[in-house]
Amino acid sequence: MSAPYRTTALGVAALAAVAGLTLPAAAQTTTPIKHLVVIFGENISFDHYFGTYPSALYPQGQAVSSSFPAGETAFKPLANSPTINGVLQQAPGSLAVESASAIPPFRLDRSNAVTCDNDNAYKDEQTAYAHGLVSLFAQTTSGTGTNTTTHAPCDQNLSMGYYDGNTVTAMWNYAQHFAISDNFFDTEFGTTVMGHLNLISGQTHVNVTGDPSKEPTAVAGAIQNGTIIANVSSALDDCPSSGEAKVTMTSKNVGDLLNAKGISWGWFYGDVTPNTTPGTKATCTGYNNHYDPFQYYASTANPHHLAPSSPAVIGTSADQANHQYGLAAFNTALQAQGGATLPAVTFIKAPSASTGHPQKSDPLSEQTFLVNTINALMQSPYWQDMAIILTYDDSDGWYDHVMPPIVNQSADATVDSICGSLPLATGAYNDRCGYGSRLPLVVISPFAKNNYVDHAVTDLTSVLRFIEDNWSLGRIDGATPPPAGQASFDQIAGSLAGLFDFAAPANLKKLTLNPTTGAVVSYQ
Repeated sequence: MSAPYRTTALGVAALAAVAGLTLPAAAQTTTPIKHLVVIFGENISFDHYFGTYPSALYPQGQAVSSSFPAGETAFKPLANSPTINGVLQQAPGSLAVESASAIPPFRLDRSNAVTCDNDNAYKDEQTAYAHGLVSLFAQTTSGTGTNTTTHAPCDQNLSMGYYDGNTVTAMWNYAQHFAISDNFFDTEFGTTVMGHLNLISGQTHVNVTGDPSKEPTAVAGAIQNGTIIANVSSALDDCPSSGEAKVTMTSKNVGDLLNAKGISWGWFYGDVTPNTTPGTKATCTGYNNHYDPFQYYASTANPHHLAPSSPAVIGTSADQANHQYGLAAFNTALQAQGGATLPAVTFIKAPSASTGHPQKSDPLSEQTFLVNTINALMQSPYWQDMAIILTYDDSDGWYDHVMPPIVNQSADATVDSICGSLPLATGAYNDRCGYGSRLPLVVISPFAKNNYVDHAVTDLTSVLRFIEDNWSLGRIDGATPPPAGQASFDQIAGSLAGLFDFAAPANLKKLTLNPTTGAVVSYQ
């Protein structure tokens, strides 16, 4: 990255003054980005949302067949839109099979927005890739049982389903006007907690667990060789999930690095009920322990979900909330109420019903949340030096035709299949086979390249590395070889720099979308 930026040339302070805000002095950064917002969704593979980009089945504003679903949004790509690397298209809106799978990928639409959940287990996702043949998704990861919303049996081939721009219209419109990657991967194969921990620390090896004698089955099924391979709960949080192993992470996370430099930050999660009474237990109704990874570390946990003591301390370290908040605090900071300002680094987790997670949510509910949030961010005075990153914690077992590059081996014969051909690297741990499945990555910023697809190989820890590099934080493990319990993938993460043009901002315009349809309202 280039030399440090103390201010940008875009007049942020002047814009803030016009809006009646007093922004604090921005910390020195290596790019013009002074405010990073990471919106972290749930359980989507790249092909599931972008497999046929930029070709949707219905590009015009009227139905072309009797099967055109009511209310579905037409999508016509902009001229000269780039194509996605590696996808074979038989026809517009049709995703071809690039494997020996007997079940071809099939299109879902708005009438199929609520689907069953698939299988994203560490072992099963590896099995689905079939040593590079990418042929066993339907047989291995498709949802089973009954859809809890429609009460219909789950499709035994569900994991081969995908949406296009007629349904996930907002995502495609953001891609059209900003930048996406088609080689961005989960750091490891596996589940929600693993994805969240990798986002903020780049590692899932754990030193401290709960009492195995009280939860032997949970520990045996979730922790292999000291490494997390399934969802576990924080031993520090008032609201763990029932029946799960309870762990305390002992490595550093990016919050520790930001605190050491005095950089403001916060994790804002929509299902947190702020606790306004110190000394009492948190309200757990609706809260999912898996969706706040900072709760797994003693240094950044807010065990009782205490509300910030005042708006002015949101994002700061000297407060009872310890950087962990509900979404009301994000709105307070964005609107600069009570002296609050938006932290330099903001992580946003939607309420469970709006994360996009199959069964628990759906693409349309997710779209409404994303568009409302991003519209508000673009209208704020922070937009001029902001980058918004949209990505996901794991693939949910949805089909993706690209075999991930294996950058970290694992030789655990009980759960590993596509890893294990090479010895572990020095300092590496078993049961961290990765990279995992391809995930969507969208970068929205005045400095994002316009209508651009980046092909560089990156992963979840590339987001972590961007934060580390932009604020000159150093690495999770430091410059020395990793001590026991620490082996962060940030050391090998690819750069997100290819999605930006820091020399000349290409996206000074603000893109306003309709939160229901995802269609463009204005771009000016």
